[in-house]
Amino acid sequence: MSSLFAQSPYGFRGPFRNGFYPDTGLLKEWPADGLQLLWEITDIGKGYSSPVIANDRLFVTGLNEDEDQEIFYAYTLDGKKIYETVFGRSWRKSYPETRVTPTIEGNRAYVISGTGELVCINITNGNMEWKVDGPSLGIVYASWGMAECPLVFDNKVIFTPCGNLTTMMALNAATGKVEWQTESLGDPNNYASPILITHNNKKQIIGVTGRHIIGVNPENGKIEWKYDEWGREYLKKTVPGAPLRSEESTAPNSPVYSNGRIYHSCGYDFGSVMLELNNDATAVSTVWRNNDLDTHHGGLVLVNGTIYGTNWISNAQGNWVAVDWNSGVTKYNIQWGGNSKGSIITADQMLYCYDERRGIMALVKPNPEKFDVVSEFRITKGEGPHWAHPVIDKGILYIRHGSVVMAYRLKP
Repeated sequence: MSSLFAQSPYGFRGPFRNGFYPDTGLLKEWPADGLQLLWEITDIGKGYSSPVIANDRLFVTGLNEDEDQEIFYAYTLDGKKIYETVFGRSWRKSYPETRVTPTIEGNRAYVISGTGELVCINITNGNMEWKVDGPSLGIVYASWGMAECPLVFDNKVIFTPCGNLTTMMALNAATGKVEWQTESLGDPNNYASPILITHNNKKQIIGVTGRHIIGVNPENGKIEWKYDEWGREYLKKTVPGAPLRSEESTAPNSPVYSNGRIYHSCGYDFGSVMLELNNDATAVSTVWRNNDLDTHHGGLVLVNGTIYGTNWISNAQGNWVAVDWNSGVTKYNIQWGGNSKGSIITADQMLYCYDERRGIMALVKPNPEKFDVVSEFRITKGEGPHWAHPVIDKGILYIRHGSVVMAYRLKP
């Protein structure tokens, strides 16, 4: 049996980290003037991270006014602030906005600052329980700091600092004590959040570094396989004259896993690749490659045998793309509206597509033959690019745009 193992249900891109939200009974068509706005928060500071709904509270991160510290906020589910906790240093180079979505497990939140501090916060009162200073672990930063949402399971917190001392490590969720750490591959870090799978009854962590996709034993930290046939060095060896961009470590999308296969995409003209695990998950082989679905940082979803997302034409432009999961054949590759890429999630057999430049939120039928928009409306509040991924919980759509979080009614 091969399946995606349930992660902590409260974190980045839903309970399985794959953009799927289990809500049902949602509207199949929206009012002409858009969804009903229930309430909004306007004081969370700049950020691209998504809110997390857990224990009847909303949790989100944002910058302070000086933009040098990151803050963890807790709100009621009608938008009233409960507390705020300063937890770490922001990334001070380009794009300092908070980018890490917290993971909530039990009464604790786990979050990583832009400079790589891993922090545990008691969500009842906002007190910090422990902190690990990521820079002391020898992190080799990529261009935009850290953006990994911690993976939490079996009383372990998984962190991928990369660098010269280790690649991935597990810390005790209650104390922060190191349980294990992998060997170092000498890679720079990346921005993808690891996932936990079970393949033929064997659990494995699938992670991404600046140059490798890896499979790690969750009990002892052994790297059981690694794959490096992607990114700048691979193109340099295999495609004469290929543009040798420096963003090989820009891999912000978690791998997508289903039935023994692993799909990976990272934007910047590196294309995408489908891998297949062997029976005991000790090696992978390449199944197919596709140069059309080259997702930048908007995520991907797998629905009824088709994988949906956007590609990278430039930092401001991209098409919306559908690819057959089994064959790798592109089903469509089209412009939508202002020719902007964006983020995508799925719930109740529908796609929710969020244009990152214009702020258009659309309800789309998952049709592999065309980009089938049913309804759309524009998010006008907030500032900056629309990079935070949407969230659905208990019939409510949560949208974060810069310093604003909005809650929209999704049920009749």
